[in-house]
Amino acid sequence: MRGRGLLLLLCLASAATPTGAQQIVTSAGPDRVAVTLYRDPYRPADNPPDLEWLGGYALISETRQVVLPAGESELRFEGVAGGILPQSAIIRGLPEGIVERNRDAYLLSPESLYDRSLGRRILLRRTTLATGEVRLQDAVIRSGENGAIVLQTAEGYEVLRCTGQREAIVYDGVPQGLAARPTLSIRTRASAPVTATVTLSYLSTGFDWQANYIATLSPEGSHVSLFAWLVLASGDETSFADAETQAVAGRLNRERTEADAPAAGALDIYCWPQGRTHDVPPILTRVNPVSVINSADIRLQGVTRTEDLVNSLPQAFAGMRAQEEALGDVKLFRIPEPVTVAAHSLKQVAFLDRAEVPVRIVYRHRLYDADEAEPEAALRVLLVRNTVDQGLGVALPAGQVQLFTPGDRPILAGEGNVGDHAVGEEVEIEVGEAPCVTSTVTPFARRRNEFQLLVTNDQSAPVDYEAIFLASPRDIRPRGTRLIRRGGRPLWAVTIPANGTATLRFRRIRRETD
Repeated sequence: MRGRGLLLLLCLASAATPTGAQQIVTSAGPDRVAVTLYRDPYRPADNPPDLEWLGGYALISETRQVVLPAGESELRFEGVAGGILPQSAIIRGLPEGIVERNRDAYLLSPESLYDRSLGRRILLRRTTLATGEVRLQDAVIRSGENGAIVLQTAEGYEVLRCTGQREAIVYDGVPQGLAARPTLSIRTRASAPVTATVTLSYLSTGFDWQANYIATLSPEGSHVSLFAWLVLASGDETSFADAETQAVAGRLNRERTEADAPAAGALDIYCWPQGRTHDVPPILTRVNPVSVINSADIRLQGVTRTEDLVNSLPQAFAGMRAQEEALGDVKLFRIPEPVTVAAHSLKQVAFLDRAEVPVRIVYRHRLYDADEAEPEAALRVLLVRNTVDQGLGVALPAGQVQLFTPGDRPILAGEGNVGDHAVGEEVEIEVGEAPCVTSTVTPFARRRNEFQLLVTNDQSAPVDYEAIFLASPRDIRPRGTRLIRRGGRPLWAVTIPANGTATLRFRRIRRETD
């Protein structure tokens, strides 16, 4: 996880203070905390957040009460986010401010523990497979590369896990500079003993969020009932209990840095050369294993069937709901009640419930080349106007969309995604192919570069159809009809009768660059 291996410790090099030895003051955790999540600006809306690689971030604000003695102290904030960006930390409320801060320590993990133990004496625990006998042996870690750990024992040098026995390293302590919990440290001073209320704010990597929409189509296909979740993702090892939580929609101008890159916390141990000494399977040791959940598969607690999920939505929405607020050029969705942003987890909170939203369904083809083509199924597109009089009129953050048909046993009819949409915009949602509407392009008069587009509708109701010509740098000249333009591209819009066809004849004008 991004910035995960680093403890991100801010401290001053050891020095005696005028009043004597430096004192250590530890704050075990915040009294109050607020978490604001920002999306990964580079993740496409059709890709759900991946808990092992979250490209978003969070602004975390903590309030802590600390008791400082007179003189100079090292103040340790335990339980901060493991992905904290120390250069972003802002601390207020200290009586005489901060003396100095530096980042120079690491979070305890199998990898960091091994790295800090090079050249140190450890115990090697071996279990004989045949007898189960356990033996402890003194050893010194000398080096290791590409997953091979070289040890020195009384018998000489060897590589861990190449003896054919079960082997493990036993450490007698934690090297200086490693801590079991993410910790932020500063050095401060006070003229007299004081109890201070301190606010700590910082950015942290390893977070993300998105919207998940569930649309239920009416029997006649003219309306949808739209329900939506905010899915909050935390890949951090720290949980924030009873946090004031909000999510910000919109793309902020923030560049990726090296600090955003995941740092290894696992230790891969292999016999080297592999398979040449003993056939010992490699061991993979991981810190804080993560169960990755596809956000499109999120279900309500206790609900396992699709139809139960859809039917349970009105009851689920009776609980708390994220509330939309304006935040300059972006939108903020605030959860009205404190929630726990748990470590390595996805949390879902309802934010939208609209019934009877008018919708128009269009079947669409994008013709990338006007040459002869095999029959192709059209894309089914939902068109919704995001206005109050059309049943919406709210900011719609980017996310995934699942379309269901109504009934006692709802059926998944398609999946798509939607980008950020402001109030007043037309929202287009492609929800998959529709084999009932197909198109075929065939030559009509090859010497004159004329072609025919034949569209077939095998449904018992008429459908609206669009063909968008994307070929470039060619121009399309229709015969007997007029094309409109959308986004600078020629577009043919037509209604195809039930169990009927529609035909467009057109000429392709070749350019010198063809």
